[in-house]
Amino acid sequence: MKKLMLGNEAIARGAYEAGITVATAYPGTPSTEITECIANYDEIYSEWSPNEKVALEVAIGASFAGARAVCSMKHVGLNVAADPLFTASYTGVNGGLVICVADDPGMHSSQNEQDSRHYAKASKVPMLEPSDSRECKEYIKKAFEISEQFDTPVILRLTTRISHSQSLVEIEERVEAPLKAYRKDPDKYVMMPGMARKRHAIVEERTAKLAEFAEKSDLNSIVWGSREIGIIASGISYQYAREAFKDASFLKLGMVHPLPEKLIAEFASKVKTLYVIEELDPFIESFLKERGIPCTGKEKLPVTGEYSANLLREKLLGIKEEIYNNLNESVPVRPPVLCPGCPHRGVFYVLKKNKLTVSGDIGCYTLGTLAPLESMDTCVCMGASIGVAHGMEKAMGSESARKAVAVIGDSTFIHSGITGLIDIVYNKGTSTVIILDNSITGMTGHQDNPATGFTIKGEPTRKVDLVKLCQAVGVERIRVCDPFELDEFSKVLKEELAAEELSVIIAQRPCALLKSVKYKGLVRVNREKCQNCKVCMGLGCPAIVDTGNGIVINDALCVGCDLCLKVCKFGAFEKAGDNNA
Repeated sequence: MKKLMLGNEAIARGAYEAGITVATAYPGTPSTEITECIANYDEIYSEWSPNEKVALEVAIGASFAGARAVCSMKHVGLNVAADPLFTASYTGVNGGLVICVADDPGMHSSQNEQDSRHYAKASKVPMLEPSDSRECKEYIKKAFEISEQFDTPVILRLTTRISHSQSLVEIEERVEAPLKAYRKDPDKYVMMPGMARKRHAIVEERTAKLAEFAEKSDLNSIVWGSREIGIIASGISYQYAREAFKDASFLKLGMVHPLPEKLIAEFASKVKTLYVIEELDPFIESFLKERGIPCTGKEKLPVTGEYSANLLREKLLGIKEEIYNNLNESVPVRPPVLCPGCPHRGVFYVLKKNKLTVSGDIGCYTLGTLAPLESMDTCVCMGASIGVAHGMEKAMGSESARKAVAVIGDSTFIHSGITGLIDIVYNKGTSTVIILDNSITGMTGHQDNPATGFTIKGEPTRKVDLVKLCQAVGVERIRVCDPFELDEFSKVLKEELAAEELSVIIAQRPCALLKSVKYKGLVRVNREKCQNCKVCMGLGCPAIVDTGNGIVINDALCVGCDLCLKVCKFGAFEKAGDNNA
């Protein structure tokens, strides 16, 4: 049976068919759906881990125990998981271990465009890269075979377009992978220097064997066409290239590390003009040029953003698609905004009003940077807001902390904010930290986390108490308040900023999009009371519209959160049905 599937869904199906026992992840676009889909299979234990490092460590443990395990994350998550990755390369595996990493060319939902292929090379583990959903399913099954054959973790690299595009997938039955026997073996699993030195030699031998495997594997294949133009590509770039160069010859690389040197040289010798087409860094191109194989790549193609068939035609063939370009120019821009009813809106409204310096973090609340809220000053990576605030205080003096805050979401705080908070406690900082507790992991689509009290399967579990957690690491000033109670929140904020010691404010209100949140009644504008002062526009609520002839409420967007009622001094906002004015 064939089924249309997202790449991420196909990865999950392939993992299921491969007989995996354990699946771990921290949600991150564009990888999130992999583990969400795996969670639908009752035969597999799956979990949302607190962060990617823990997720990989759990998967490594499952592999050591003899089970097949998969760990999924986005590209910046691999930075967090790099510590266990590099050492797991030395230990090798027992049951197969596959790490699914989704890169984000074009930065649709990420703070950088890093190319994860460099991690495969640096950690000396093989990497596969599928070019459609069918290959997603097949490649993860092959990845488990390679993992167990060569005693190595395997990275499966995706990109946004592969993860979120659909194509036909052949559905097959699950093949159970019995638990391999665990054998106590400190020389293999305990990476003290004496053992690690021996394992490093084994890793180098393994890399050589993998390079030989790459030469013969059907993961890498040649499709002959006209030999005037030859193209080397992998992943989604291969699809773009096939569309743009219909008659060319192709070397399609499904295994991007180690690369098949002899196969590449053979292909290059048989074509007149050779292009290497790859998004982001010149990973494959550099491999060719280091070996003296002439090719054209980044001198004509960008190292930033996503490619397309039209871009390739324009840059390599000089054919400009005017219709496509005109269409692109005519599409109106839709800037990202906090959702109607978002609990973070009240926080940022107050922060801007108080003209504070705000070190921010990764989450939907990062949108507090944009007009009209314009509150956030910095955003580096998950958990960085707390450390950045502490560093700014130590550089500028404790008085600067009276005019600055760090903001971090509840899920992000669990992910990597706790250690930053410990650092401030230990090193006598006096910052004010605001935990934006919206009761869910919001940015990636409402995944549960240790602070929500539910597992990935929706089962009740013990819930992390943020107040007790902060107390346990040594924070003495902790306040919990509703960010929509603007006067009270402002009062609490001013009191905590004035305190010359560390304080934590937990701004607690659930995400407006949660099914459990039921606001009642829409809001409307009483035109007789409205003075057109436009203070309400400072909230940045998409439901509040300045028509040029007055302020109105877009009923299709309003959720009835009533925040606008609390900022209007003239009482111009009213609940629909309150009176007949």
